[in-house]
Formats: sequence, C-alpha cells, structure tokens
Amino acid sequence: MRNKGQSSVEFIILVGAVLFFFMAFAFAIQINTADKTNEKRDVLVKDTALNVQAEIDLAHRSSEGYSRNFELPEKILNSDYEISIIAGAVYVRTLDGEHATAYPVADVSGQPLKGSNSIRKENG
Repeated sequence: MRNKGQSSVEFIILVGAVLFFFMAFAFAIQINTADKTNEKRDVLVKDTALNVQAEIDLAHRSSEGYSRNFELPEKILNSDYEISIIAGAVYVRTLDGEHATAYPVADVSGQPLKGSNSIRKENG
C-alpha cells in the first residue's frame, strides 16, 4: 500500500506539470496574438499612407476645381500616429516608432490631419 505522503507528492508533481504546460500554451497564444496585432498595425499604417497618396493622386489628375473630403483615423489600432507630407512624400509613423512608411506624392500645399480632410485642385 502506498504512503499518503508519496501520493501527495505525486499529486503536486502532476498538478505542477499540468500547470506548466497550461502556462506554456497560454504564453504561445499570447505571442501569436501580439504578432498578429503587430502585423495588422503595420498594414493599417501602410493603408493610411496609401489612402492619402491616392487622394492626392486623384486630385492631381482631376480637372480644375476638383474638391473632395476624406477621413483619416484618429488612432491606428489604439496607437497614436503622425502623418505629414515632406519633400514629395507622405510619411506615416506610430509614436512608439515601431511602424513607419513613406510613399511619393505630387507637390501639394498643406498637411493631412487626423479626422476630416478636404482636398481641392486650384490654380493648376
């Protein structure tokens, strides 16, 4: 017959092993979720820059008097970001510095803003 102390030790070892594997599984899921969120944020940063590039390109190719309103998100997946047009390129980067992109655009005056934007073609 087994000793009660031995059964207790075996039970604790078994519970410890199950807990270890559960924690390892939870950790693996957390890493996978973080990677997917990171990839999604990167795609959304690029989409935001491409959206501005497309709006500027459309205005540039349109006839005189073209006018349109478009929206830019306040945040990208709950991350603050900066957007600006410098030296013929639209730059978008998250404030944590982990995601950034730039795309060429036609020469424009003004800067894109988070929220509502108005674009128009005047004098050329």
